[in-house]
Amino acid sequence: MTQRTPGPRLEEITRANIDAALSVRVRPDQEHAVSPVDRSLAEAYVHPGVAWPRLIVDGDRPVGFLMAFFDIDWHLDGSLFRSGLWRLNIAAGEQGRGYGRFAVQSVAAEIRRRGGSACHVTWHPGPTGPEDFYLGLGFRRTGETSGDQTVGVLELSGPA
Repeated sequence: MTQRTPGPRLEEITRANIDAALSVRVRPDQEHAVSPVDRSLAEAYVHPGVAWPRLIVDGDRPVGFLMAFFDIDWHLDGSLFRSGLWRLNIAAGEQGRGYGRFAVQSVAAEIRRRGGSACHVTWHPGPTGPEDFYLGLGFRRTGETSGDQTVGVLELSGPA
C-alpha cells in the first residue's frame, strides 16, 4: 500500500478525476475574475504542449485547479515567449488555507525545472481581485496589461 504525503498535491487531469476538477467553484464575487474549470480545460485541449492543467487535491478532497503555460508566444509574433500561471481557481470553501500559495510555488518550481527564470501572471484589478495575493507572494507589476488585466512577474532563482 502506497502512503501519500500529507498536504496538498497536484494531479494530472484524467478520466478518474475530471468530475472532481469540474466541481471546483470559486466564490460568486470572484467569478468575473477567473474562467471556470471547464473553459480552462477546453483551452488546454487546443493548446497542447503549452497548457499544463492540474487538480489541487488535499487528502481525497479537490481544493482547487490551476493551469500553467510554458513558452507561450506572448505577442503572437514570435518576439517574446513567457511561462507562468494562466488560471488559478481555489474552491470557495477552501480559500485562505494556503492552497493558492502552494499552487504558485508548484508552478514556479515547474518553470525552474524546465529552465525558466520568471513566472508571469495576469489578474483583474479591483477590490475582489487577487492583486494583494500575488503582490504578497513577491510578484511585481510589469507596467503591461493584457486586455483589461494587470501583468505581473515573479523572478525565479535557484533550483526548484
